[in-house]
Amino acid sequence: MKKFQPFLTLLTLMLVIFLAACGGKEESTSTTENKETSNTESTSYTVEHAMGSTTIEKTPEKVVILTNEGTEALLALGVKPVGAVQSWTGDPWYDHIASEMEGVEVVGLESEVNLEAIAALQPDLIIGNKMRQEDIYEQLSAIAPTVFAEDLRGDWKINFELYAKAVNKTEEGKEVLATYENRVADLKEQLGDQLTKKVSMVRFMAGDVRIYQKDSFSGVILEELGFARPESQDVDEFAIKGATKEQIPLMDGDILFYFTYETGDNEATKLEEEWLKDPIFNNLEVAKKGEVHKVDDVIWNTAGGVKAANLMLDDIENTFLK
Repeated sequence: MKKFQPFLTLLTLMLVIFLAACGGKEESTSTTENKETSNTESTSYTVEHAMGSTTIEKTPEKVVILTNEGTEALLALGVKPVGAVQSWTGDPWYDHIASEMEGVEVVGLESEVNLEAIAALQPDLIIGNKMRQEDIYEQLSAIAPTVFAEDLRGDWKINFELYAKAVNKTEEGKEVLATYENRVADLKEQLGDQLTKKVSMVRFMAGDVRIYQKDSFSGVILEELGFARPESQDVDEFAIKGATKEQIPLMDGDILFYFTYETGDNEATKLEEEWLKDPIFNNLEVAKKGEVHKVDDVIWNTAGGVKAANLMLDDIENTFLK
């Protein structure tokens, strides 16, 4: 028995080493899997924007949005913000988004953001606009990662793509845009020869009348559809501001849509009524034909986002095809 003892000792030692190696391999595999899981959960991404670049550690769950059109973008992407600036009209939200905004905290206006209210929400992402909030970018960035669009464009799709990247929903954003663009293409085909009609747009505000041109929210949509415009409006500008009654002839067209920005003092409505009763206005061919149509200012101009764009397409469809 003694002569086999060294052999048994060696065999036992080899077995111990083998088992230890197997255990180390399992532990190593388990550790690797844990690291991979951890890395997946904490994947960060960087967004280039108007103020530089911002790295976001993971898909944000608590987003604060500081523009009206940005609010519409988030809702279309399936993201309900924890805080948002108040709509320009409404109490506090536009009618067409009110039901989706229940429970969202108001954090001021686009032009007057409430930093304390934002900080209290402890967001993990803030989305704003350089044109509106450049002066407080650093303060916002101290609260949470902050992404800014350059400005408020007539073409809402440019900012929309940035917002989709910021909330890590680029693919969902592509789907939203594709749905909208398909709808435009379908409507354009249905409109056919009616696209040759010259569409005029006028806005009434307290103390200001504007004739809207191509580089406006509704102007961009009309151009996407392929509508003709009166000569005075067929230019790549935003609007003729401060129009006088001598300029009423510039409003003529085959069909005229007007919208009134009313803040509650009735001043814009009074101005609208005064101009529509003016003999010069009633001498326009479009007025004589009875093709003057009032539409919602929020949808055709003020909201400026994807939801409003789709509702404007509804108006176009209802006017020309029904």
